[in-house]
Amino acid sequence: MEKTLLVVQGPTGIGKSSLSIKLAKHFQTEILSADSRQLFRGLSIGTAVPTPEELSQAPHHLIHSHSIHDDYNASRFETDALDLIAKCFDKLDVLIMTGGSMLYVDAVCKGIDEQPDVDLEIRKKLTDDFEEKGIEHLRLKLKQLDAAYYQQVDLKNPKRLIRALEVCLMTGKPYSSFRKEITKKRPFNILKIGLNMEREKLYNQINQRVDQMMEAGLEEEARSIYPFKHLNSLNTVGYKELFAYFNGEVSMEKAVELIKRNTRRYARKQLTWLRKDQDIHWFEPHQLKEIITFVAQNLTA
Repeated sequence: MEKTLLVVQGPTGIGKSSLSIKLAKHFQTEILSADSRQLFRGLSIGTAVPTPEELSQAPHHLIHSHSIHDDYNASRFETDALDLIAKCFDKLDVLIMTGGSMLYVDAVCKGIDEQPDVDLEIRKKLTDDFEEKGIEHLRLKLKQLDAAYYQQVDLKNPKRLIRALEVCLMTGKPYSSFRKEITKKRPFNILKIGLNMEREKLYNQINQRVDQMMEAGLEEEARSIYPFKHLNSLNTVGYKELFAYFNGEVSMEKAVELIKRNTRRYARKQLTWLRKDQDIHWFEPHQLKEIITFVAQNLTA
């Protein structure tokens, strides 16, 4: 049988982890996490890491594998994930990859363009500029240095703007010149499953999950990492809103409301991204039998 990477995608809070565990048990395989925050130790409740009981039902990879102090990105994930996939396929015919970090999933399925390493001094200068002068300063600078990428980038995302600008300043070349966007050929088959449901139902699930996280101790977890709030790994929905509460900027009630709102916004952003991928086959989370049948029919001998 040809080796197959089964990719389970969908918006946050829809049940990717639960479904993936059921699929892993059925196909007697393992799970590779493609979540850019679940890989950090100390971030469990706020990143919805599967419970110990769930983790015991199927072997998982790249969960709590790194320190919050590590400078981790999609390029490193591509390298680590491909190495793990190769090792898993020595003993397995099917491997499941799931997670809500779309860039990480694309890094494995399509590949990341080769780009210069980070210059920490340039990044610090750009970060300081952002904090002092605001995001409009970054936008204008990018428009001047790389008008082509300026037309494509999410102009509300300071991390993307800073990354593009640091490449421009480091190399003297437009960031867009490094973005070949050529899909790399992988030595395994890739089968993509997408999960979706009625929007109102999804939003209700997200709101309920945030309440459950608070009951499970999210505030205490956030306090334990608060001294490191400046780290990029902690610039994450669920933590940054509580950091604002700890700083006295908002009430606890407002912080929880913001977590729910920002999580719903992130879910919308994920769905917008995923709908552009014509290779995804869509199901609802409850359609386990249909998904199993579909996967089985598409495993190539």
